[in-house]
Amino acid sequence: MAFTGKVALVTGGASGMGRVSALRLAQGGAKVAILDMNERALAETAAASPNIRAWRCNVADWKQVEDRVADVERELGPIDRLTHAAGIMPSYAVMDTTLEEARRLIEVNYFGTLHMIRAVVPGMIARNRGDVILFGSISGMALTPKLGAYAASKAAVNVLGETLANELSKTALRIAVVLPPAVNTPLIEQSLNTDAAQALHQAKKSGRLSDPEKIVTQIEAGLEKGKKAIYPGEAKLLEIWHTLAPRLWWKTVLQFEKP
Repeated sequence: MAFTGKVALVTGGASGMGRVSALRLAQGGAKVAILDMNERALAETAAASPNIRAWRCNVADWKQVEDRVADVERELGPIDRLTHAAGIMPSYAVMDTTLEEARRLIEVNYFGTLHMIRAVVPGMIARNRGDVILFGSISGMALTPKLGAYAASKAAVNVLGETLANELSKTALRIAVVLPPAVNTPLIEQSLNTDAAQALHQAKKSGRLSDPEKIVTQIEAGLEKGKKAIYPGEAKLLEIWHTLAPRLWWKTVLQFEKP
């Protein structure tokens, strides 16, 4: 990425694919602002490059988002790229999901995405330039046990992102929603530390989770090709399988849950 002199904002930028993206952008010459809730990880990531500035921000809080975006633009300049990777992934069976947890998933994953869009994209439209990368999930399409509430929140992001990309297709903005498979990041640990499906535990143990570096590379390639929905790794195969053979899909994923 030739990003010298441009300004990038990465949410969830202190870990996982957000951190990978932030470090690559900084290495490419961008002035990078990272938002996250983990203050220690924010400091560690910012220390990795002089081009990275860090702010603590809860994306579910509209006022915080407004204030932090204003801080970034005042200190670094207008935002040329938004990578919105912030999210949460607790795992519970539907009947074990509390109303509070379900609301939290929607507030962070869905409203967090909408907040970032509302705070950043109008300025891009006014300047008629900018990149927007929104992290949905293939979980919102290829469904699995213990991730019903999470998948519902990410399905909303999938729909919102692809719709936004097409609504603004006549502008010069490049907008894409990403639907990654399970990736070996701290987000997966949130799932494993709650009540994750056995298939996810086995994928982690066997090393079958996707490599975040490779997934970010595929995301960049998809954006350069003008894709509005990017399916990195095995994501497209999973979507096709669930769509064409849902009974076989559920039989397969549920077999891991047998005692």
